[in-house]
Amino acid sequence: MKTPNGRECPEYFQDFHRQRSKQECRLAKRNPRSARWQPSDCSRCPVPDILHANASPTLRLSLNIKAGFLGIGRRNEVTASCTRHNVPIADPYVGCPQCNDERPGMDLFRQALEGLDDKPQE
Repeated sequence: MKTPNGRECPEYFQDFHRQRSKQECRLAKRNPRSARWQPSDCSRCPVPDILHANASPTLRLSLNIKAGFLGIGRRNEVTASCTRHNVPIADPYVGCPQCNDERPGMDLFRQALEGLDDKPQE
């Protein structure tokens, strides 16, 4: 569903049917330590970009919205983990390193990237 700032996010939900006015981020709602979600939080949320870059079915994201000093300067902190290997993921855009090593074509892809790094730039 499209977020208030126009990006697609599967964790965002809105319902304005028959005079209802419901907007929520289901990812923030699942985290009890997170501050209350506001529609303006979507403008700086990295979750749509992460899910666009990494479509792994074993990727689990957790969103923690933290309010700044006196409620000014809210920030979104995303943590990622792999449900298959039960490890935290340092870079959710790339995904689980163990899952990536198990993919058959990743070695060829890495070799091609390393070959590009070795070439002198013109």
